[in-house]
Amino acid sequence: VILLCFRRYLLTALTSCLFWNTFGLSAAMDSKPNILLFLADDLGIGDIGCYGNNTIRTPNIDRLAREGVKLTHHIAAAPLCTPSRAAFLTGRYPIRSGMASSNRYRALQWNAGSGGLPANETTFARLLQQQGYTTGLIGKWHQGVNCESFNDHCHHPLNHGFDYFYGMPFTLLNNCQENKPPELDVALQAKLWVYSQIITLAVLTLTAGKVTGLISIRWKIIACFTLVGGLFVISWYSSYGFVQYWNCILMRNHDVTEQPMRLERTASLMLKEAVSFIKRNRHGPFLLFVSFLHVHTPLFTTAKFLGKSRHGLYGDNVEEMDWMVGKILDSLDKEGLKNHTFTYFASDHGGHLEAQDGSAQLGGWNGIYKGGKGMGGWEGGIRVPGVFRWPGVLPSGTVIDEPTSLMDIYPTVVHLAGGILPQDRVIDGRNLVPLLRGRAQKSEHEFLFHYCGSYLHAVRWYQKDSGAIWKAHYVTPVFHPPGAGACYGKGICPCFGEGVTHHDPPLLFDLSRDPSEAKPLSADTEPLFDVVIRKIGRAIEEHRRTLTPVPEQLSLYNVVWKPWLQPCCGTFPFCWCDKEGDSTQV
Repeated sequence: VILLCFRRYLLTALTSCLFWNTFGLSAAMDSKPNILLFLADDLGIGDIGCYGNNTIRTPNIDRLAREGVKLTHHIAAAPLCTPSRAAFLTGRYPIRSGMASSNRYRALQWNAGSGGLPANETTFARLLQQQGYTTGLIGKWHQGVNCESFNDHCHHPLNHGFDYFYGMPFTLLNNCQENKPPELDVALQAKLWVYSQIITLAVLTLTAGKVTGLISIRWKIIACFTLVGGLFVISWYSSYGFVQYWNCILMRNHDVTEQPMRLERTASLMLKEAVSFIKRNRHGPFLLFVSFLHVHTPLFTTAKFLGKSRHGLYGDNVEEMDWMVGKILDSLDKEGLKNHTFTYFASDHGGHLEAQDGSAQLGGWNGIYKGGKGMGGWEGGIRVPGVFRWPGVLPSGTVIDEPTSLMDIYPTVVHLAGGILPQDRVIDGRNLVPLLRGRAQKSEHEFLFHYCGSYLHAVRWYQKDSGAIWKAHYVTPVFHPPGAGACYGKGICPCFGEGVTHHDPPLLFDLSRDPSEAKPLSADTEPLFDVVIRKIGRAIEEHRRTLTPVPEQLSLYNVVWKPWLQPCCGTFPFCWCDKEGDSTQV
């Protein structure tokens, strides 16, 4: 009798546990989770512990991976900030929104440019806003600000579905730090300085010749030449001479709060704002996009982390970012939101190999993958970390090797919020929820297209029946010096012109066997070579049929500095302010 009662009790207990676990999981899936998205800037996939780095300490990002799902084949839609982030926000290749460039300016150059994410693009923030989410962006935007006047804010985050914005409308640059060499358009600035010196020398020569009687010329002509030369110098120096004031600013919603920004307290301000947003919206649901300024040059790092890593200033900066991740995760725990928050961490593209200061490496490490930031096809420029956590819903300690994209975040978070994807446009991302939960074993992607600006450089084909992941390179950058693995001396590799090599037939790799892209295949070494190339060629034709002409947001006109579009906290050109004081305590 006792044994029978024990069996009944055990059966009841097991049934109850199964019911409550199932009920709890169902409730978690049925309710709308909070969504927390971390996006690093220029972080290499080889820079964090959970992807194999055992010398840079990233315990908080590693904890996310242990408690959730790690993607090993996570791909950015572009190898540079502006187009990659446009694709992330819209779930669409940047060429569809006009955020892909056909000139050498492949990212926005100024806060006072007129290009940016078009108002007719629908971000995931907009769709979540429609589902009752409070949406916030803390950190880097780099998708434009104004179109026609200094306060129309047509490209601003608040015009793209975010209820709250605090951060940089632009991106960090060496120009933002006093003791760093300029980074913005260095080659053009050097030419402009030379032209200015030639003009100055010509004016002095003509004046001296006139005074000494060696040159017969009217003073009016010298005056006109001097005026034109002066206007030339003023026209370019008024922009490039004050980059720190024009680009290195902080905004809260539509208001400029620091101009120029004080880098020594920026990390504390960003952290404070993120924690405050979570606390204010703890009753949810909320979307918080933490878009780090780390680890872009100039790698400004607070004193607490300087000299603490084994990889110089870059390693210090990575470890500071990881600490910030930990503090934000701690705020979730403090508010009791950990189990009700879908968390994601990634980088916008690969590490910047050419970022150096003498022998010191200031850019990231892309592990075993060839190439880096700015290279449209090579894996090191586009393969990035991808980590997800949602306790109780996503299995912990899981590794997924299937090809995925940063564009997949768009349909994934829209699905979690109960929204509907736009039906009037092509969405290139795919919902990752079935794959992350283990309900699907294969990625929904068959082809991924890799652009450098508006130029198609490579295509990836996932042959699901065999498991092969073929990648065909039609264009590759010419490394400098030859064999160096990057474009040292150029700052970044070009997309077209003499700086690239066109391949016919294309270079072909099977990433499932050769992830480092070390040994290109040929018809002699790969029996399927011709079949694969034909298949990819047909996919390119189909893909191009889905593209429609749109205004190019990164045209030369759109990226040039326009003083009438300059965000300013005073009366232009007297733009300087500090409205933050010392309010940096978290």
